[in-house]
Amino acid sequence: MSTDSRIIVSLDFPTAALAADLVTQLGAATTFYKVGLQLLTAAGPSVVRELVDAGKSVFLDLKLLEIPSSVAGAVTAAGHLGASMVTVHASGGSAVLRSAVQAASQFPQLKVLALTVITSMSDQDLEEVGVASTVPEQVVRLGRLAAAAGCHGVVSSPLEARLLREVLPLGALVVTPGTQLSGNEQNDHARAATPAQAIEAGATHVVIGRPISRALNPAAVFAAVRAELATAIPQR
Repeated sequence: MSTDSRIIVSLDFPTAALAADLVTQLGAATTFYKVGLQLLTAAGPSVVRELVDAGKSVFLDLKLLEIPSSVAGAVTAAGHLGASMVTVHASGGSAVLRSAVQAASQFPQLKVLALTVITSMSDQDLEEVGVASTVPEQVVRLGRLAAAAGCHGVVSSPLEARLLREVLPLGALVVTPGTQLSGNEQNDHARAATPAQAIEAGATHVVIGRPISRALNPAAVFAAVRAELATAIPQR
């Protein structure tokens, strides 16, 4: 896997025009983008098609949590759009995860990622919603569930990547939001690390948003992240 393909840049914008401007600034070096709920709601599925038509890979972060048939329908739609990754909440249970994997099987490029515990949550937040486990315990539990259901990988914070690498099958994807550069101000990710720390802990991909998208020179920041990751040694 190339260093460039490990970096997923978040297009967290309120309009397609702002997202397109960042893609233009980053140019050919950036090959992987995340489209989440904000941009998808504002701009519609055409934004995904345009990225795919331009030769980019798309991580479609839908965070699906619905009955199995509805999840299967949404995953099928993601496949038709040409997305490379789509997210489903592991907390929906094995039936939901299996339905997503089955729906994705007709699209060779599409990987189903099970979202474990969102990066804004802490142990106290889990307790508030009735989960007695700690965040690491819950992430590992859901990671095992995802693997058993046939998911291609999981989404977690960088802080759980090492634990997941110990329990997931060889070759499973570990995609980590909550990556920020040294010196960045705190954001709404309660569990964060630098891109290099995430890769060294066992992540296959890092998702980076504001440190790149809000930079004065996004291409320069992307190049710096790429150089940093080139020296990181992934855990096997």
